[in-house]
Formats: sequence, C-alpha cells, structure tokens
Amino acid sequence: MSAAVCPADVVSESSMSALDRPRYSVVAPVYNEEALVAEFCRRTVAMLEALGEPFEVVLVNDGSRDRSPIIMRELHDADPRIKVLHFSKNFGHQLAITAGIDHARGDAVVVIDSDLQDPPEVIPELIAKWQEGYQVVYATRAERVGETWFKRTTASLFYRTIAQITNVDIPVDTGDFRLMDRKVVNALTSMREHHRFMRGLSAWVGFKQAGVPYKRDARKAGETKYPLRKMLRFALDGITSFSYLPLQLATYTGFVIAAIAFLFLTAVVVLRLVMPNTQDPAFFGQASTLVSVLFLGGVQLIFLGIIGEYLGRIYDEVKRRPLYIVSEAMGFDEQQ
Repeated sequence: MSAAVCPADVVSESSMSALDRPRYSVVAPVYNEEALVAEFCRRTVAMLEALGEPFEVVLVNDGSRDRSPIIMRELHDADPRIKVLHFSKNFGHQLAITAGIDHARGDAVVVIDSDLQDPPEVIPELIAKWQEGYQVVYATRAERVGETWFKRTTASLFYRTIAQITNVDIPVDTGDFRLMDRKVVNALTSMREHHRFMRGLSAWVGFKQAGVPYKRDARKAGETKYPLRKMLRFALDGITSFSYLPLQLATYTGFVIAAIAFLFLTAVVVLRLVMPNTQDPAFFGQASTLVSVLFLGGVQLIFLGIIGEYLGRIYDEVKRRPLYIVSEAMGFDEQQ
C-alpha cells in the first residue's frame, strides 16, 4: 500500500486501548472521492491526535463507483480508529450522515464532508465552543472560495427563504458541518423520517447552540455532488419538512382569485347595465374566457403538484422501509 493512503504510520498501544470509548467522533460521507478521501483522513487524524484524546473517524461510503471503497478499506487496515460503513447502493448525502451518526460513539460528534471544502482544522474551534457548554456548534460560511456567482446567490436565497417560511430557526449560510453533543445525537437518532434535512433537524431539537465562522475552501479535486437538480430537490425536502406554507398558499391563492373574479363579475354587470350595447371583447369575448380558464387550470395543477409532494412523503413514511442498508461495516465489531 502506498504511503499516501496511510494517515498515520504507527498507532500506539495507548491509542488502540482508547478505542473502547472515543471522546470525539468525526462522521464523513464519501461519494466518489478517490482523489481526496486519503488526504481528508490524514489531515483529520493529525488534527485529532493533536487534541490528545481518544477519537474515531467514521467514513460512510454512499455507493461510490470509483476507487473510494478500496482506499477506505486500506485506511481502516492502516488505522483501526478509521471505521467504514459501506452502503448497498447510493442512498444520498443526508442518509449517509444519518448512518454515521447512528454508529458514532463519541461524546461529541462532528459531521463534515470529505471533499476538504470544510477544513478539518476548524474542528478544534467547534470543540472549544462545546467545552464552553454549547451542545450544537455549527460552522457558518463567512467566505465561500471557488464558488460561482449563481451558486452563492441561490444558496443565499435558499437559506434566507427557508429561515422566513419554516417554523424552526435554521442558521443562515450554514451547511451540515457542525459538532453535536451526545444528547443531541441521541435525540436525532430517535427520529427516523425518510426525507431528511439534517441541518433543520439539528436546529429543531433545540439545546444550546452557537456558530463559528470559517472560510470554506474551493474543491481541490473531483466534481460537486450537488448539481442544480439535486439542489432543487434538497431545497424542496427542507421546505416540505419544516413548513406548511406551500399548502397554505393554495388557500391564499384561491381567495385572491375568487376576489378578482368577483370584481370582474361586478364590472361586467355594471357595464351591461350602463352600456347595454357594449361589445368590448375584453369583457365579453371568447379570448378572455379562454385565458381565465387556462389560468385557473394552471393554478389548480400547480397546487395539486404541491399536495402530491406532501402525500408522497406521507406514503414513504407509512411504508416503513429502512432508511439505509449497510452491506459491510469495518471496525465496529469490537464495539459489540
């Protein structure tokens, strides 16, 4: 095995004995990150070793199709503190986070992506806040390097929109990079909903929370795992998980259209009485009727689609399928 794959050349006996109870757990989803996962582990392990307390790194292979699974196996063989969960297929980023949290045993659990856009070196700042008594410490993106204007603008709009329409206080400009106390993790593992928006769930559970600003780096290799289509689906999951506003909009829109129709009807009646010979096509022609029918039909279909999104989520919940399936777990046998 090449030296580049090994995050630590030697694991001491004291470190091995510390496997019995890690103080810190770092959970990192991995999907097609063969160029970065070894470097991520090297930097993360080096940072955690400097803290001088027992730790574990839980890598969750979310159905990667490149060499990531092979590299992750080599990382675990070189350092048992690096533990690996292999999904049977791609279940998605949020469920990979869920699986990592389910299996993490640390008193403090840090969720971080393995693409190195979120620097592992920020984790000690999160730990410092946790030691002050905060139970959820989220990393706020003060600067976003290497992202396009479109990505920054849409992300900013999403965070501010969801903050306005949801019934939870979700921090603005904050992703999944955060530290959670064991009490928070236990609360999250008790919630088994399928369409998961983890940053919303970690805000919904409450507890004492604080933010730490950091500079988000540019992606160093590979490609983004959140193209526009997945970003829209992710935004929809966040909104429908914590807000009824889309459903309420159907009622509001119905009242507005009914009011407009009533005013239009009143205007037509008045014109008929005042000017009985008027043949203004804007009021009496087939074009206005056709436009009105098409408009109302379009609005109805839009809101039927919104209702369908909520019904689909209910259907997914009542099927009670598992959130994810682990095909192989590496490094967890000794916990039993």
